[in-house]
Amino acid sequence: MRGAMIYAPGDIRFETREDPKILHPTDAVIRTAVTCVCGSDLWPYRGLEPTDEPHPMGHEYVGFVEEVGSEVTAVKPGQFVIGSFATSDNTCANCQNGFQSSCLHREFMSTCQADYVRIPNAQGTLVATDGTPGEELWPGLLAVSDVMGTGWWAADAAQVQPGSTAVVVGDGAVGLCAVIAAKEMGAERIIAMSRHASRQKLAREFGATHIVAERGDEGVAQIKELTGGIGADSVLECVGTDESMRQALHAARPGGSVGFVGVPHGVAVDGQELFFSHVALRGGPAPVRRYLPDLIERVQTGRIDPGKVFDLTLPLGDVAEGYRAMDERRAIKTLLKP
Repeated sequence: MRGAMIYAPGDIRFETREDPKILHPTDAVIRTAVTCVCGSDLWPYRGLEPTDEPHPMGHEYVGFVEEVGSEVTAVKPGQFVIGSFATSDNTCANCQNGFQSSCLHREFMSTCQADYVRIPNAQGTLVATDGTPGEELWPGLLAVSDVMGTGWWAADAAQVQPGSTAVVVGDGAVGLCAVIAAKEMGAERIIAMSRHASRQKLAREFGATHIVAERGDEGVAQIKELTGGIGADSVLECVGTDESMRQALHAARPGGSVGFVGVPHGVAVDGQELFFSHVALRGGPAPVRRYLPDLIERVQTGRIDPGKVFDLTLPLGDVAEGYRAMDERRAIKTLLKP
């Protein structure tokens, strides 16, 4: 088969790789329907995470089951399935508590920008649809496997409530999906922090009621002005930098909540400042598997359309251009078709 490999910062290659095989009785192999480039893939692409040796890339996927191990009964060959970037048995204590991304047998997916993918823990990870969805739904269902599930977790962790005010820090695919989540959870005011016209437009389409273009202290001041000087009930941090975390914590009101889902890079939280702020802080890798059935239904019924975050579609063989376009902010998110 063919798939993407990273050799060094800025060096993505599409090359022949070994076909995936069933290694454990809990595995499945799927044929990729569509896959994509994630904003978090840009960390190693930009050299902000080390690449010690060439390795495959990609952790978002939907596809058709090709083969299953002997212990996999939940899905069968031919079915269209959606999974998560973090695999889970969905039976351990952490899974039962709703944190499948901390499953005791968790494996993170990292080979999905390819024609075929091995899925560990397939029994607990994969969810099959009723029949094969129309191809027009594939982008939305692909978004559910990570960015929509992560945006939902941001809103859940930030305790968005009906009638509340929510602020979304970050206008990438996760941040835009977090706007969808905040709206679905009933937020009355949704303030999207964005400096890019195309992303501002999509944020408003998804449900944002206000746009704040300023960052840092100026951005926080704008949030305070919009909230009577107090701050927001919920802040959804969807970037992962020290600046974005500080902005999120300072934009929340005393007693408010911050949900942080951007993979932290260089983030340092001042414990004493957090103590006196009375702000609740929760985050981590999204337990996407918890939300899959609900989000799949919302996409299939047309209630939400997170697939709109894909504003560039390329053949899988052009994956390197997909990375370049996102790195240069010419695209929000690149959809890849095998």
